[in-house]
Amino acid sequence: MAIQQVVIPQPVNQAVEAELDQLPVTPIAELRKRYRELFRTEPPKAFGPDLLRRSIAHRIQEKAYGGLSASTRRLLDQLVRAATAKPNGRLELPRRIKPGSELVRTWKGKSYRVMVMADGFAHDGKTFASLSEIASEITGTNWNGPRFFGLRSAPNKAGADGR
Repeated sequence: MAIQQVVIPQPVNQAVEAELDQLPVTPIAELRKRYRELFRTEPPKAFGPDLLRRSIAHRIQEKAYGGLSASTRRLLDQLVRAATAKPNGRLELPRRIKPGSELVRTWKGKSYRVMVMADGFAHDGKTFASLSEIASEITGTNWNGPRFFGLRSAPNKAGADGR
C-alpha cells in the first residue's frame, strides 16, 4: 500500500505575485536597491541581473509563504560542515526510517527481521533503543547497527582522496 502525501496549497498573496511579475522588467539599479532592503547587505558584485532577480524572488516568497523548516536548515548546516571538513569526501544524507518499516538482514544463513517503532526497534519479542544493540546481540560482537542493517555504507578504507 502506497502512502500519499497531501500538500495543502496556501492562498496566493496577490501583492507578492504582483511584485514577482515586475522583477523581469525591473532595472538593475532598482534590483540592487531591493536586494539591500530584503537582505540588509550589499548584493554580491558577481550577481548580475538574473541572480539578483532569483535571490529577490526567493526571499519575497520565503517571507510571504515561509521558509525551510528548522530540521531542514540543521541538515543543510550539517552537510555544509561535512563538505568543508572533507571537500573531496562523499556526503551521505542521514536516512530517516519511518515507524512501521521492517529491516531484514541475513547473517550466517539466518534472516533477522527488525520492526522500526516510534520509540525504538522490535526484534525477537523485545524492544531495543538502538540498532547497534540488536546487531551486537545477533553477532555477539560490537557492530554499528545502521551499517549492519545496510543503512550506512562502510567507510572508504583507501581514504577520502582515494589513496
